[in-house]
Amino acid sequence: MSLAQRIQVDLNCDMAESFGPYTLGHDELIMPHITSANIACGFHAGDPSVMRKTVALAKAHGVRVGAHPGYPDLAGFGRRQMGLTPHEIYDGLVYQIGALLGVARSQNAEVTHVKVHGALYNAAAVDERLATAIARAIRDVDSALWLVGMCGSEIIEAGLTAGLRVAREVFADRAYQADGTLVPRNLPGAVHTDVSLVVRQALDMVTKGFVTAVSGERIPVSADTMCTRGRAACSSFCEHYA
Repeated sequence: MSLAQRIQVDLNCDMAESFGPYTLGHDELIMPHITSANIACGFHAGDPSVMRKTVALAKAHGVRVGAHPGYPDLAGFGRRQMGLTPHEIYDGLVYQIGALLGVARSQNAEVTHVKVHGALYNAAAVDERLATAIARAIRDVDSALWLVGMCGSEIIEAGLTAGLRVAREVFADRAYQADGTLVPRNLPGAVHTDVSLVVRQALDMVTKGFVTAVSGERIPVSADTMCTRGRAACSSFCEHYA
C-alpha cells in the first residue's frame, strides 16, 4: 500500500493576486498541482477580472475554490497590521466573501471554504476577538463554508464554537516558532527557499505529525490542509507523496 493510499491531505495555494497591469504569481503553472485555490478578493490583492479568470481556471482543473479575504491594504499586500475593530473585520469579510460568491455563481462554480490572508490571519491566530469576528462572518454568509485556519490557533477554536467545519492548516514553506506560530516575515529565514527543505518539512507534518521549530524543538501539528507556494515545491511534494 502506498503512502497516498494511507494518508490524504489537501494542498491549498493563495492565488488571484494579480490586479490591473500587475502580474503576481504563477497560477496557471501551479493550479494542476493543488486541490484547493484561495482566491484573493480585492482588498489586499486581486481584482474582479482576475477573480473571474482564476475561478474559471480552478473549475477547469477540478480544484476547490475558496475566498481569501484580508485587510484593506493593497499597498502593503495585506501584510501590515491594521487597528481594525472586530466589527470592521466582520463587515470586511462579509463584503469580500460575498464578492467571490457572486463571481463563482457567474461561472457556475461552488465556493467551499474561507481562509483569511496575511497579517489578519496571523493576528486572528492569537486574538480571540478577531477570530470570533471572522467565524461569525463566515457563518452568517454561508454556514456550509469550511473555515481554514492555523493548526492550534484561536481561528480553529472560534470556528468550532460557531458550529463551522474547520480545516487545520500547516505551511510547507514557512519557518515555525516554538509556540507553534509562524516566524514573522521580517526576520531572516522566515520563508524556506530550498525545495528539498520544503518537501522534508511537508512530509514530516503530514506523515509524522510534527514540524521542527527554529529552536530545534519538534512541535506537534495536525494537517488537514497544507499551504504551499511555487510550482517546484508543489510538484516535488506530489512526487514524494505519491
